[in-house]
Amino acid sequence: MTRNQTRRAVALLGFLAVGAAACTPTVRLQVDPIQIYAKLDADVRVRLDRELQELLAENPNLF
Repeated sequence: MTRNQTRRAVALLGFLAVGAAACTPTVRLQVDPIQIYAKLDADVRVRLDRELQELLAENPNLF
């Protein structure tokens, strides 16, 4: 092979490599935000009720 043919072969392989890299598929993931509707007031009420019961048990003469 001559020097000119070698350069052409290397250039051809370079173009093929670039072309193959350009054709690779792209995978994109899109995650939508998740909306959670939870009733937190029920948990807060239960905690307050427990605290109130404990306070009343500790101090029965509050009311």
